[in-house]
Formats: sequence, C-alpha cells, structure tokens
Amino acid sequence: MWLRLLRAAGTGFRPLSVGRSPPVIRYRRAQLTGAEAPSQCRAATMTSDQSLQEFSAYFEQIVTDLTAERQHPEVGDAVSRLKEVLEYNTPGGKCNRGMAVLASYRELVGPELQKDGNLQRALAVGWCVELLQAFFLVADDIMDNSVTRRGQPCWYKKEGIALDAVNDAFLLESCIYRLLKTYCRGQPYYLSLLELFLEVSYQTELGQALDLITAQPGKVDLNRYTETRYKSIVKFKTAFYSFYLPVAAAMYMAGIDGEEEHKSAKTILLEMGEFFQIQDDYLDCFGDPSVTGKIGTDIQDNKCGWLVVEALRRVTPEQRKILEENYGQHDMEKVQKVKQLYEDLDLPSVYRRYEEDSYQHLQLLISQHANGLSKEIFNGLARKIYKRQK
Repeated sequence: MWLRLLRAAGTGFRPLSVGRSPPVIRYRRAQLTGAEAPSQCRAATMTSDQSLQEFSAYFEQIVTDLTAERQHPEVGDAVSRLKEVLEYNTPGGKCNRGMAVLASYRELVGPELQKDGNLQRALAVGWCVELLQAFFLVADDIMDNSVTRRGQPCWYKKEGIALDAVNDAFLLESCIYRLLKTYCRGQPYYLSLLELFLEVSYQTELGQALDLITAQPGKVDLNRYTETRYKSIVKFKTAFYSFYLPVAAAMYMAGIDGEEEHKSAKTILLEMGEFFQIQDDYLDCFGDPSVTGKIGTDIQDNKCGWLVVEALRRVTPEQRKILEENYGQHDMEKVQKVKQLYEDLDLPSVYRRYEEDSYQHLQLLISQHANGLSKEIFNGLARKIYKRQK
C-alpha cells in the first residue's frame, strides 16, 4: 500500500533490491572491511565540539521548516506554541543520537556523496532522532513525576503547562514525519526511514509499557525485579531508539539495506544500549545532579533498575527487608536508607567492574560483527558513553 501511495504521489520512489546497494556504496563498503577507514572519509576529522556546533547550528533551520505557518489565520497560534515547545524541549542535551546519524553517514559514504543536499538531509534526519527523544522525554517526565530535565524544570512543570504537555509531546512526534517528508520524499530510502521510525517508536513504547507495568506506584513487588525483566525493559525502552535507530537510518541513507548488515549492526548496538541504560540507572542514584542535569527518582518511583536488581542478588534476608520497607516510596528518609543499603553492598564497585567488563565485551562484538561496516562507527559511539558522567 505504501508503495502504491508513494508512486501515486509522484515521489520518484523506487525500492532498493533486497541485500543490494548502489555500486558506489558497495565499493565504499569494500574499502571499509579493514579496521581503519580512509582518513579523508572519517567523521573523526572533525572534533566533537565542531561536530556538535555544526549539528546544533542546523536546529534553527529545523524550527523554521516546522513553523512556517505561524502567520496562518487559523492555526497560527498553535504553530507559535509548537515553536515554544520545540525550542524548550529539543536542544540542550548532548545530541549524541542525532550526531550519530551524521557521523555514521559520513563514515559510510565519504565526501563524494555528501553533496547535492545529502548532508542537509543527514542533518535533518539526525534532528528527527532528537525530536523522537524529546517526544519520549516530555511524556516520560509526566509519567515519572520528574522535576528537572537538562538542568531546567521539566516542560510539564512550567507555569501554565501542566498536562497540556501531553499534546505537546504528540506535536513533537508529528514533526518527525513532517521533516522526513520535507527532506527525504523522493529519495529511494524514504519508505525505509518511515518504517524504521514507526517500528522503533513502537518498540520503545512497548519498553515503556513493560517499565510501567513492572513498577506500578504503591505496588512494590521485589519478586518482579529480575534480570530477565530488566534486560527486556532496557532493550525495548532504550537500546532500539538510542543506538540502533541512528546508525540504521544512516545505513539506509547510504544505500545499505541488506538484512544481514542490519542484523550485525543491531547485535552490537543493542548491547551498547544495555550498557548505556545501566550507566543511566547508576547515575540516577550516584550521579551529581549539577552534572547530569536531572534529579534522580528511580528509587521513589519504584523502578526496575540495575541497582535494585543487583542488590536483590546480594542481600541477606535482613537487608531485603530494608528494601521491602523503603523502596518505591516518596519519603526522602526512606530513599536514603535504600541508597545506604546500595553503599553497604558496595554497588559502586560492582558497577565499575561491570563498566570495564562491558566495554571489553563491546570491543569483542565490534571485531566479530562489524563485517563490511566501518568499525569506527561503533567505536566512536562506545568512546562517547564509556565512563560518562551525564
């Protein structure tokens, strides 16, 4: 049906044959089978600060594209509200997900295919990933009763916003598909990107459902906090959209659509996503809010997080009783008792050992599964999250 609609719309869409890529891309991939990519094609030629500056600078154009109807006599007020929503909730983070699209695309195609609007398309798709992140965060903060995000009040906490933020989250999601249409309609990968964003959104929402079902307010059941359930939540809630989505989008844009290549990338990236979420869980409890930009609430929100799962593997019957009496309650004295228990169990040391072991495991996966893709794509992402503090 999508194919018929796209043809009828005159987009010039033509499906890529399964497992095949344009000759220039196949040639480019053959260049990348070694451990190192040609230096003139590496995303690493730009510093991290330069990459962030380049990516951030394009946000103004994104806002312009999405709010062109601000003078519309009927919906102008709503579009003005959208501009406010975009500017408050979308920038301000690390932008690692969005920049991963750009860096991966550059690594895959090299400078010869970064012309004729292709670089602008990669920037726009990167901001689509950031918009998806903003959509999830606005909604997640409401569900978690969070207070701050990126060093400022959560959107729904701002005066005059409250639960109107629910519709604002929907607006952020809709902007993704408006941008994809504006920038990518008529490109051979347009349908693949649409399906990718829709599928990853669904997977993430399933993960959020698992999280909410497992951690119901006022219903603390420590028996449900198993490693198996935790890994399922992490995989669906975080790993797909934070790691697989940016790289897969760049792969489709570079003409790499083979099932085997995407499966290999997913093997690495989902493992990386688990590593990232465990870091997030640790920083929620032990991170510095002035650095992380948010006040952790996992303990009082009854979350099935890595720390409580690890604690349950180590507690004595007496220590388990402390968890049963204090976990999942909005009482700072009880929260502190849980944190003290984590300290008594030496979970910070457990985490540091995990971080080292996990990073080495990621290096092994990259060596085994990168195949025809550049290892630098995966190594670059791993370096960004290794020993992060926010």
